[in-house]
Amino acid sequence: MHVVIAGGHGQIALRLTEILAAEGHSVTGLIRNPDHAEDLTAIGGRPIVLDLEQADAEHLGGLLASETDGGVDAVVFAAGAGPGSGAARKDTVDRAASVLLADAAERAGVRRFLQVSSMGVDEEPDPSRDEVWAAYIAAKAGAEEDLRNRDLDWVILRPGRLTDDPPADAVLLSEPPAGRGPIPRADVAAVLAELLRNPDVSGRVLELREGDTAVTAAVAALR
Repeated sequence: MHVVIAGGHGQIALRLTEILAAEGHSVTGLIRNPDHAEDLTAIGGRPIVLDLEQADAEHLGGLLASETDGGVDAVVFAAGAGPGSGAARKDTVDRAASVLLADAAERAGVRRFLQVSSMGVDEEPDPSRDEVWAAYIAAKAGAEEDLRNRDLDWVILRPGRLTDDPPADAVLLSEPPAGRGPIPRADVAAVLAELLRNPDVSGRVLELREGDTAVTAAVAALR
């Protein structure tokens, strides 16, 4: 399997790369900062420097179509503007870059598309939070809406509050609402990897938090 991950240097993306590469899969990580390339190479990934805020669908689609190792089997959108970014970049990264990747996947004939979103996108933003948070929720909602309207084998994954705790392999994975709760980034990566291994799980919006079911069993229950 050959997987391309947008936002390849993000914490979830790095964990996913490590899981897949250890299994012998090919992983290409799209990164904006060339200084991050060595981090991907060290865990078995192949970095490509590409700024998703500057790229166009024709170029990115050509890149996906020309990738080696028998073509690209799936793309994962795990990019985000990150802490400290303003409202404008929430839209250009969290929404527009996902739309761009989906356009490129369609052009290249890559049907499998996993999108990392967020809990709360189908609710009104918390009025106690600032305008940047509202922009983030709006961007994630826009990205989800775009993907749901495409003829792709998509899955939208909405994790709860992300933590750096060790993987617990004990999750609650279900269609909304799953209820709010934390989830280790390592377990999010594990769920993404399991979804990639199970392409028959498709056209689903899923929420994820800590629970009491092993990752393999939680994904198997969706089939």
